Parts: sequence; C-alpha cells; structure tokens
Amino acid sequence: MSLPFINRELSWLEFNQRVLNEALREDLPLLERVKFLAITASNLDEFFQVRVGSLMLLRRSGRKNPDPSGLTPSQQLATIRRRVQRMIDDQYHLFNKVLCGALRDAGIRLLGIKELSPAQQNQVATTFHDSISPLLTPLAVIDGEEPPLAPALQLIVACRVADHETGAIRHVLVPIPEGLGRRIPVIGSGDGLDFVLIEDLVACHAGELFPGEDVEATACFRVTRNGDIAVQEEDADDLAGEMEDVLAARKLADTVRLELPANLPRDLAKIIKAVCHAGPDQIHRVAGPIALSGFMDLAFAPGFDHLRDEDWPAQATPDLAPGESIFDAVGRRDVMLHHPYESFEPVLRMIEEAADDPQVVSIKQVLYRTARQSRIIDALIRAAENGKAVTVLVELKARFDEARNLLRAEELQRAGAQIVYGVKGLKTHAKICLVIRREDGRLRRYVHLGTGNYNESTARLYTDISLLTCRPEYGADASLFFNAVTGRSKLLRFQRLVPAPTAMKPRLLDLIASEAERARQGEPARIIAKVNSLQDPDIIAALYQASKAGVEIQLNVRGICCLKTGDARHSKNIRVISVIDRYLEHARIFYFHQGGDPGIFIASADWMGRNLDRRVELMIPVEDSRARRRLLRLLEALFQDNTQASKILPDGSSERLRPAAGEKKFRAQEHFFKDARRAAKAREHERAMTFEPHVPK
Repeated sequence: MSLPFINRELSWLEFNQRVLNEALREDLPLLERVKFLAITASNLDEFFQVRVGSLMLLRRSGRKNPDPSGLTPSQQLATIRRRVQRMIDDQYHLFNKVLCGALRDAGIRLLGIKELSPAQQNQVATTFHDSISPLLTPLAVIDGEEPPLAPALQLIVACRVADHETGAIRHVLVPIPEGLGRRIPVIGSGDGLDFVLIEDLVACHAGELFPGEDVEATACFRVTRNGDIAVQEEDADDLAGEMEDVLAARKLADTVRLELPANLPRDLAKIIKAVCHAGPDQIHRVAGPIALSGFMDLAFAPGFDHLRDEDWPAQATPDLAPGESIFDAVGRRDVMLHHPYESFEPVLRMIEEAADDPQVVSIKQVLYRTARQSRIIDALIRAAENGKAVTVLVELKARFDEARNLLRAEELQRAGAQIVYGVKGLKTHAKICLVIRREDGRLRRYVHLGTGNYNESTARLYTDISLLTCRPEYGADASLFFNAVTGRSKLLRFQRLVPAPTAMKPRLLDLIASEAERARQGEPARIIAKVNSLQDPDIIAALYQASKAGVEIQLNVRGICCLKTGDARHSKNIRVISVIDRYLEHARIFYFHQGGDPGIFIASADWMGRNLDRRVELMIPVEDSRARRRLLRLLEALFQDNTQASKILPDGSSERLRPAAGEKKFRAQEHFFKDARRAAKAREHERAMTFEPHVPK
C-alpha cells in the first residue's frame, strides 16, 4: 500500500499562499504588504522557470508515470494552472482594490499617463527622450520570416503600426532593457512620491520610434522561459564554457508562461502568442501591471519609514569583545551566532582577519551564492595577493547565480587563488570555511560551519545559524572535506561532520529509527526538526513509522511539505507548522531525544531528495553545551508562535494559528530579536562595570 503524500508543486504553491496572506493582512504596515506581494510574484517567476519548465519537459518526453502523490506530469500541469490563476486573481485584486488606494492616501501615487498635468507630461517626455529612447531596440515581426526573440522576463511593448501614406499595418516589439528601472519619478506636490510605469511611458511615446507611421495600439507582455537547463557534465571538458552555453540556451528556451493584459486587441494577442510559441496552457491573463515583482523597490523607497516595520538592528554577540581577534575568541570556546538577530560581522571578520594575518597560511572555502559587492570575495582576493594559499570551490551550478559566480571566480583566479568549479554530477551546497593558522610552531585549524550562504546581503534577511570552532576533530574533518571535493576522493572517515550524499541520509534514517525503537520500548521519544522543505520519500516513510511507534514529532517546515498531516494511521503523532514573518526562515536544525542525551545538529541541507542524494552537503553535530541549550530553546520557541505560525492541514493548505482564550500573543522572531538585544546589553553593561588595569608591555 502506498503512503500518503502531498504533491510537491501544490505544496509549494500553498507556501506562496502563506506569503500572500502576509500581504493581505490589514494590520501590517503598508509597504511591508507591498513587499510581500512582490515576493509572491518573484517566487512565481522562479517556480515557472524551474518547476513548471521541468514538468513540461517530462510531459513532452511522454512520461506518464505518477509522482508519489499519484499525479502524472500532465495532471500536475493542469492542476498548477488552475491554482496559479486563482493566486494571480488574488494578487491583482489586492493590488488594484486595496494597495493602490492605500498608497495614494499615503502620498505614493502610481499615475496613468492621462492623469499627468501638462508640466508633468513635459517632464516624463524629456526623461523618455534623454534616458530611455536611445536604449530601445524595436524588433519587427514580419510575415513569413522567423519571428524575433522575445527576451525572457523582460517587459515588452507590442505595437500595431500603420503607415501614414499607404495605411499598411505591421507589428513591432519593443523590449524594455532591465537596467532602466520600473518607476519613472514625476514632479509632484508636497512630500509625496508620484511616478508612472516605464512600460506606460514607452507605450505613450512609441510613435517617436517609427517616423512616418502611427502607433494604433500597444500592449505590454512578458514571457517566462524554461530555466531547467543543466550542464551535460559528461561531455563538459570546460565547465565554465559549458555554463556560458547554458546561460545562452535559457534565453532561447521554450515558453512556460506568457503574461498578457486582461484586455488587449485580438491582432496583438495573436502576434504575441505566435512570437512566443505559446499555447493556451501557457497563457495567464492579468488585470493590472505585468510583473508585480517589479514593485519590490517601492517597499524601500526613502522617506516612508512610518509605512514600514520598526527596524531590528543586528546585535553584537556577547561572545566577542569589541576589537577582539576572532581567533582569540574562538580559541577559548565555540561561538554560535543566530542571524540576523546577531550580526554576520564575525563571519566576515574571520575571513578578513585571515586575509591580513601573517600567521594564517591557508584559507579554503565553498561559495554557493554571494553578495553583489562581496566583502568575502574581496578578502579572499586580498589573501591570495598576500601570498596565502587560497582555495575556493565556486559552485557554477547555483541556479540563476551562475553568471555572477563565473565573473567572481575569474577575479579570484587572476589574484592567484586555486579555483575548483564544483563536483562533477553534484551541486556543492555545503557552507564551510577553513582557516589554517600557525601558532607556537604548530598548525591550528579554525572552521566556520553554517546553514546559510556566505552572502552579507541575505544574512540581514534570512534566519541562519553559524558555528565558529577550532575543535581538532572538526578541523580534521574540514580538511578531509576539502581534500575530497578538490581532489575528487570519497567523503569518508569523518569523525564529526556528516556529509551528503554519502552519509547524511543513512544517519538521519538511523536517528529516526532509533527514536522509534525507544518509543516501542516505552521510553520517551521525541524528534524536532526545522527545515525549509520536506519531500524525500524515505525520510517521510521513516517519520510515519516513528509516529506509528509513538514518537512525538514536531516539524517546522517553511515551504514544501509532502508529508500528509492528520492521517490517523500514519501521522497522528506528527505536528507540522510553518512560520512566515519579516525574515525568511532558512536555518536547518534537528533534535533527537536519544534517551535524554540529545543529538542536536545544524545543516546546510533540507530533507529533500536533491539535497540528500544529489548534493554535497554537511550536517554538523553541535557539542558546545551553551549552543545546544540555545538551539533547543530556539526550536521550542518557534512552536510557541501563535501570531506568525500556520498549521499545515491534511490537504497541504494551511491555517493561521491564533492565541487561545486567555493566552498571550507570542511572536518567535520578535522574541529572538529581543533576546539578542537583551544579551548584547547585558554583556555591554558587564564590560562597563569591569575594571581593567593598565599593564606595562
């Protein structure tokens, strides 16, 4: 008998609905609602590129085998289409009927071209002539010829153009370059913010691009293409060159979605569909501006702080004294950081100090996704220029970050760093940095291990855990890890670290089975896990078995959850929640009771087949007693959340949790911020009360 299983794609769409629910909240500051709406649109962009693109390839190949939930690729695509269209309708109802009016009332006015005063029309016309028109490249659509390529995920204005003399009709596409920005400021009155959308401005002045012709009709559209194009590594002698081919191929890939205005002339609709090779299944009609993701920058417009959440500045960790060397602090004991409540600065400082420290001889690091202006890469370049042995594994298969990773890898290589482009056949997703330092005639290894990327931008927006340690076993394992991924040897003989794809999944299955056996023996048994996604069928089957044995299982799953809750036979002892709040929940933390001697781990991997079977990942046991207690409190606090948490229901949808009668509101992320601020202030007060004598040098 097959086990109950929720479809992965539909579960992801329910996650995006939970994000949209934040935008729907009337008690949230206005620009926070705009932000969450833009996030849902951006999420859908990637969903279509990757997940829908993959399903379309499966359908085209003739694949009819059902997934674990029992749906074939064709059935999934049909169900996705219906669910997405409902979500799009909800997005635009919110935008048109609620947010636009509220923004206007707050002094932020999205204006139509016809609403502009003569002075404003002159101003935006000047902007078009000086800053936009020279960058536009009209593409003619000619009957009988190969149609022009409609660039993916760009706004494109389709025009019907008529000749003055002959009256002949033709059609032209005008792609709007991405770097121009979406909002065109308009001179307004008072302290407000008035703007028009760039596509409206281009449509209004499109006639100037076609001398001797009239533009009779225009329509803005956007095409999404399949992004699920992978490197054929068996044939790739030059991985960097092969990746450049993949990036080029994505621009020409099949259409997976075509966004069209709800009302547009029939001839323009026909031309756009033909150019994009889009069938009825790929078309989504929208009743408002195309690409709501483009309104993200509006959420951060200056001068409107009162329309945003109160700032929660990152706090300094109490484990580091101001100005103290990272190596001195970590040399005393492990340092655990909870980002973004605690600053990412110690991680940056570790690499920057290592770059300039004459005692440091070697730095080895994995880079998956980095910031656009990355202090980490700058420090690694400086370290290589300072003569240190720098080895960097740059993952070129980090989807949609490939181009940036290629450029930065070339910079590192020019500085003298040893560059490795990932591992053949696998993505390297582990978060690890190893610094080797000469101290008192011996080499000592310092290691950073984490759940999040080495990206100082997302470190302010994602919740993650960092562990800084110089425990010899961890340092030895880190060396083994880098030897394996750079020397193509096997991920074996580790003392502490648990790598994927060789050991993590078997270890997790053993840990789950061990709790189940304890429950069968009548002992207390408990599993708590925080992951971004839960999809692996073997892990889900093991959790079902543990639940049937009587193990108390609490799962905090932010996104995809293919485990079916509420099943009397399989999951009666499993509770699943999802927390959506101002920060993206990203840390992976696992707790196994183990008869009162708990195993507590952090990891770079989610409980998905791709992470456990097809990626290089790391699960890290946490041994420091303070850090262990803190991680358990962190897990338990998330399950106390009764304001931002949702209960995952048996059909995969969710229901927001509310305080019970007489129960106080508890918001986990606010609790973590206040806890970090309290700890930082206490340490600051303690230092202020400590008398330090001057000691002669």
